[in-house]
Amino acid sequence: MDFEFNVEGGNFTKAGTASSQVKKILKQLNVDPKIIKRIVVALYEAEVNIVAHAYSGKVFIDISTDRIDMKLVDEGPGIPDIKLAMQQGYSTASSAVREMGFGAGMGLPNMDNNCDELNITSEVGKGTIVKMAVYLNHNK
Repeated sequence: MDFEFNVEGGNFTKAGTASSQVKKILKQLNVDPKIIKRIVVALYEAEVNIVAHAYSGKVFIDISTDRIDMKLVDEGPGIPDIKLAMQQGYSTASSAVREMGFGAGMGLPNMDNNCDELNITSEVGKGTIVKMAVYLNHNK
């Protein structure tokens, strides 16, 4: 099953729409609640990163019998140093974003902790592609 969602940069009221929809679908498919939680946390963090940092983005979801693949593609400033961005507490979020309670620098580490595969590619001035996968038949 394939799904696609649009994410609008700066629109925090709609942040989490894709992860909420995916959660409903996975519940209907009787996926283990512990696995659903991991997927939703990783996906939500990735969505919020698009909202907080990019102009726009798309979320592509592919649910198969043994795994869920998530691909998030954004148009934005890109990540100059992915290794640095993966460090807990490192953030480039604006003060306005931080005042809303986002931008604590835990997004990428939380994504990494909750998925079985994580691959981030980014081009400064163009955007970022995040690919995540969670296996549906075991717990991390």
